[in-house]
Amino acid sequence: MKKFRLPNVPPKVIGWGVAIIVVLCGYAFRSTWIPATEAWVERTIAQFRGGSDESEDHAEGDEHADDDGHDHSGHAHYEATSLELSAQARRNIGLTPDLLREVKLQTFRRSITVPAMIVERPGRTQIQVATPMTGVITHVHAVTGESVDSGTLLFQIRLTHEDLVQAQTEFLKTIGELEVERREIKRLTDATSTGAVAKIKLIERQYEEEKLTAHLRAQQEALRLHGLSERQVQQIASERRLLRELQIAVPFPDRHSDDELKLTGSAVRRAAFQEAALQPPPAPEPEKAPLVISDLKVHKGQAVAAGETLCVLSDMRQLYIEGQAFEQDMELLEHATNQGWPITAIQPTHGNEPVVIENLQVAYLDNRVNAETRALKFFVGLPNSIVRTVRSEDGQRFIGWRFKPGQRMQLRIPVEEWANRIVLPVDAVAKEGAEYFVFMENGDHFDRRTVHVEYRDQFNVVVANDGSLFEGDVVAFTGAHQMQMALKNKSGGAVDPHAGHNH
Repeated sequence: MKKFRLPNVPPKVIGWGVAIIVVLCGYAFRSTWIPATEAWVERTIAQFRGGSDESEDHAEGDEHADDDGHDHSGHAHYEATSLELSAQARRNIGLTPDLLREVKLQTFRRSITVPAMIVERPGRTQIQVATPMTGVITHVHAVTGESVDSGTLLFQIRLTHEDLVQAQTEFLKTIGELEVERREIKRLTDATSTGAVAKIKLIERQYEEEKLTAHLRAQQEALRLHGLSERQVQQIASERRLLRELQIAVPFPDRHSDDELKLTGSAVRRAAFQEAALQPPPAPEPEKAPLVISDLKVHKGQAVAAGETLCVLSDMRQLYIEGQAFEQDMELLEHATNQGWPITAIQPTHGNEPVVIENLQVAYLDNRVNAETRALKFFVGLPNSIVRTVRSEDGQRFIGWRFKPGQRMQLRIPVEEWANRIVLPVDAVAKEGAEYFVFMENGDHFDRRTVHVEYRDQFNVVVANDGSLFEGDVVAFTGAHQMQMALKNKSGGAVDPHAGHNH
């Protein structure tokens, strides 16, 4: 039987294989040997400084070890850099389970902050409702501050415009004359076919019909110039009745319809003061928008002239944030706009965390620099939302918008982009002297890790991707300063109450 022999492998290849296996094992068990190595380094430094006794360090580090020297806690901890928090302590520092998150590499954009204020959109936020004809207000169906939908009835006006009354009268008179002329033409057509009447008579009547038809078209255009819609003109012609009352409804912000001016008797929905005698409201329109009557300028019984404003409506669904970019920041702002980087808005609050609105876009940049302040205005689109709806006993609806013109804001403009960085909130990093620390979850403990901070602002800290943290490590995203103080109290060191805070 032939014996099995191992292949002849050069010792150099075996050496490289063993080295690779050692490196892979070291990377796989980094969470075990890195803390131990850090602990050994700190313990060695402490011995040279004479600040601690080696036997005491070993006694603290072996709390979970049995007689044979094995750690049965499942994790290796060095007590000088490891901290165990009770459930109550975690709640005290706000460390909820959702704030224990894995470290991820991401792209960070360094930003500058400029002052800003919420403003209205010119030509869109304010909508003026005017009367196209002279008359007297007979009904007002809304009050100041009420929210109304597009298509609902606002005002009823009894028309008193003399020119309009005369134009309607002449229009009806022409319609009657035209009908008489057409009957005469029909009679003459039958008579001329038998030779009883000369054909010249028929031709004269046909010419007269053409004149009346042209005159009728001119009168129709005159009625439209007075403010009547095509449907209203046709209504006058079919019913042979003068238009005596005008109903003005809430306009549609995104489109115009002649039905905004409605004839008496059409189905309408009143903004409030619903009456049982009214017809049921029509089906809802797909483009309705909640508008607010910000200024009601008329009252019942008031005489109004053509073109006079009846009320002012506010469409608050979309607003602008007006930012003030300083002269030295203009190039950075233009670069961020050209790159399409999102803008972040910050709304300060009293005593609470500021409200952060992300992923906003620049609408446009002003093309003029203020001569006195040397600032450039730019505008960022701000979607709005309703946060409160209240109905009164009379059926009126009052709403409250989340954002209102005049509120102060801050805008963060990205100016530089860094790829493959570890980005943490400021509360996740504690500072002591020249050192920065984060606390990584390790079983039921938190191990302190020293990190290199590349950038820090009011909200974020950028940690260098240098091996101090790895993707997948679970880090406390808040309470780092309190844990650092607790760790110093545990070791008997003096606590600096201002550590980790900038004033």
